[in-house]
Amino acid sequence: MRIIFSLPGSERLGGDLAARLGAEQGVLETRRFPDGESYVRIVSEVGGKAAVLVCTLAQPDEQFLRLVFTARTLRELGASSITLVAPYLGYMRQDTRFRPGEAVTSASFADLLSREVDRLITVDPHLHRHAALSEIYAIPALALHAAPLLAAWITGHVAQPLIIGPDIESEQWVAEVAGRAGAPHLVLRKQRHGDRSVTVEMPDVTGWRDLQPVLIDDIVSSGRTMIEAAKGLVGQGLPPPVCLAVHALFAEAAFAQLAETAKVVISTDTVAHPSNAISVAGLLAQALQATA
Repeated sequence: MRIIFSLPGSERLGGDLAARLGAEQGVLETRRFPDGESYVRIVSEVGGKAAVLVCTLAQPDEQFLRLVFTARTLRELGASSITLVAPYLGYMRQDTRFRPGEAVTSASFADLLSREVDRLITVDPHLHRHAALSEIYAIPALALHAAPLLAAWITGHVAQPLIIGPDIESEQWVAEVAGRAGAPHLVLRKQRHGDRSVTVEMPDVTGWRDLQPVLIDDIVSSGRTMIEAAKGLVGQGLPPPVCLAVHALFAEAAFAQLAETAKVVISTDTVAHPSNAISVAGLLAQALQATA
């Protein structure tokens, strides 16, 4: 029997998964003590049950200890297995030592997480210098892909789309979305100067003025890439772009700034955000059914 627990911030997605799978929805109590420490209590009976923890890791420093305490308590109470569904997987950015003395946090975080759960399911992790999650995770780790969901949304909502990726690293992913949507695509060139400083090299796109640009990216955090790309497209006479993101992190004022130039900003619900309009629940439910 499967029981699903939703950690704070993932309640809606966890409830949707439980409904789709016909699984028991576990009751989990969490709160903060006055000194900031985490309190965790498993209310439901879990002995002999396969536990699923739904926890997006968009704020990993805030979430991780609570996740660890929950996983360890489930084991102590007799859960037969623990699967972590982390629609957004944090600590994937720092995958090498760019400067002497830097922590390679992607490997360290993977080691910590691998000690606490039996398997991991996530969506479009930031695999840049790692070919697969198995290079750093010691547990079965499944990376699902949202490209079909983005393509389906574009097909249903955008007439005559032109799919645009922000950088050369996105080319294969953008090509898949465009192919599924039956649309042309192009890829921009990006140079990052810091966490919040990006230069986007714009090709001549005036020949595409009769199409609706659709900017897509996997992670939008500072938003500078999409903001600069959107401004560049409008500057060449194209309509304000539809902006699609898999993971809507949107730090600080990024969402408001992007919305000023974009026609609309849409994201999946891997991270809870007002822009969520594409559900990954079906994708995750299929993966969980396959691992039953």
